[in-house]
Amino acid sequence: MAIFYEDLTVGDVEEFGAYEVTEREIVEFASKYDPQFFHLDAERAREETMYDGLIASGWHTTAMTMRMLVDHHFSEAMSLGAKGLDRLRWRRPVQPGDTLSVRSEVLEKEADRPDRGTVRTKTETLRESADGETEVALEMTSVVMYARRKATEE
Repeated sequence: MAIFYEDLTVGDVEEFGAYEVTEREIVEFASKYDPQFFHLDAERAREETMYDGLIASGWHTTAMTMRMLVDHHFSEAMSLGAKGLDRLRWRRPVQPGDTLSVRSEVLEKEADRPDRGTVRTKTETLRESADGETEVALEMTSVVMYARRKATEE
């Protein structure tokens, strides 16, 4: 069922995902987009950083978050694209073996025009480490346009 602007209410919360992070994916992403040693070389990262090994690029964490958002929300949403992010913070590093999930809350809505409205959403990406500890790895506030139902019914 399609999700329109009118279907979202301030305070709505969605929780979903179980994205398994692998060393191979971290290295592949970093090799293309963020080739810093602590994303590419586990031994050097262990010896020369505070991370105790390889970590995912923050941009990779953001991309994995976006994948979960599309799979569990935007594939059904009447999204017209994003206007941007008001905030993006990488709170904790993501490492191989972590499992990511998403918690998303509608913060604000504004009907911009008869055919669309803007929704501001706070998204947190949670990382569960191999030892079972769960922490917020990423926080972002996104600004997304949604089609309005009334405009499509006319």
